Amino acid sequence: MTDNIVSRLAEHNITLPEAAAPAANYLPFVISGSQLFISGQLPFENGALAVKGIVGQDVDVPTAQRAAELCAINILAQAKAALGGDLERIARVIKINGFVASDPGFTEQHLVINGASNLLANILGEAGKHARAAVGMASLPFNAAVEIDATLEIR
Repeated sequence: MTDNIVSRLAEHNITLPEAAAPAANYLPFVISGSQLFISGQLPFENGALAVKGIVGQDVDVPTAQRAAELCAINILAQAKAALGGDLERIARVIKINGFVASDPGFTEQHLVINGASNLLANILGEAGKHARAAVGMASLPFNAAVEIDATLEIR
């Protein structure tokens, strides 16, 4: 594995999209001291919501894991925008909060959010390992299957 984030993204065939504009009255990210707070990201791909529906009902676990990966890619896109394009300023992912639109009987939210956790660890190495929450929700904005926000430490 190469030693920089841009190279690791290329090795995984990931091209970061342009950071999405907010869909309501909030900021997509806020920097406070050495922390970067990234608002909830949805599984957008090529400008469209890629995974919609309720996990355990309309969406299976592998598809929901892909949705979580897309959320993580969009978190990195927001980080890139916040940091003037310099992803090497990411010192550590502190915590992610994963929200999964879930059927009432679905209890594998942790497996879904592994999609994001694995991607962040693969791209950022040790700095991508984080604390997290994985919770079920009745529904999410735009009928998204997954939403994830993040707190990062920056240099």
